[in-house]
Amino acid sequence: MAPTDAVPSEIAGYRVLPISLPPLPSYPVPATHYLYLHPHEPKFPTPTAARALFLVNVPIDSTELHLKSLLSVQIGLPQGRIEEVQFEGSKKKTEGAEAHAAQSDKGQRKGRKRKRALNDGDISELEGTSLPATWDRELRTDGLTAVIVFVDRASMDAAYKAVKRISKTNDWPVWGEGLEGKVPALGAARYLNHHRLQYPDKQELLESVNAYMTEYSAREAAQARARARQRQVPDEDGFITVTKGGRVDPARQEAAQQLVEKQKAKQKGLEDFYRFQTREKKKAKAAELMKKFEKDKEMVKRMKERRNTFKVGCPP
Repeated sequence: MAPTDAVPSEIAGYRVLPISLPPLPSYPVPATHYLYLHPHEPKFPTPTAARALFLVNVPIDSTELHLKSLLSVQIGLPQGRIEEVQFEGSKKKTEGAEAHAAQSDKGQRKGRKRKRALNDGDISELEGTSLPATWDRELRTDGLTAVIVFVDRASMDAAYKAVKRISKTNDWPVWGEGLEGKVPALGAARYLNHHRLQYPDKQELLESVNAYMTEYSAREAAQARARARQRQVPDEDGFITVTKGGRVDPARQEAAQQLVEKQKAKQKGLEDFYRFQTREKKKAKAAELMKKFEKDKEMVKRMKERRNTFKVGCPP
């Protein structure tokens, strides 16, 4: 049961949800913690924002199970109406792969002449190949935020209204009630378990290493294929990227040379695109005509000299 002091139902647009913290062996005094809720309004709208609540000041021992129980069963709503809990600083599993794909795509577009399809540094960051965890649960920092995504907008509205109703009563939900044995324990048990997890089973460790090496080999083979393609395809200036690997056979070299000639043929139409190119072309043509004129003039002069020499050498 909570104290009888009046608690405001709303502060700065956030609805207040008081929760009772049970006494602990190390601190056998009950306490009250306050959560602040507001409909989620991110700076950049997301598909789930309309059915999500934004929480401020979540307890440091919060887990997904804690918040799902708090905003469903403990406030008088049916269970199973929460789809996902996103803690501040925690990334979804799919975000790593999306970020890697975006980075690779960015690396492919960057640079005009020397492009790399894969970044060699990315091969050390392989998704789903981490070593076994050494902590059984994660602790949060003080004042952390979270986003609660419901299955639909109606479920979110019902939870938001229930919070307002509970904040006006003295019957506040007890943090972690009904979750005994469902979440890893804290205190000394947490550190004893941490000590045990630091020495994982050999079979589990072997499976983790094998998964990493399999993913590493697949990524390495993908990089080798990308480099092989770069050795065959010239860029927009007709140059072929120099990459690591063996020399290609004559047939492939001939195909690559044909691609280079084709690229040069495409650029012939741009020779007179700029004004200075036209001037230079006219100057070169005039110089060529002048050179040809001087050559013809010299040839006529030699022909006259030969004719005069022939006339002088004839008998009378």
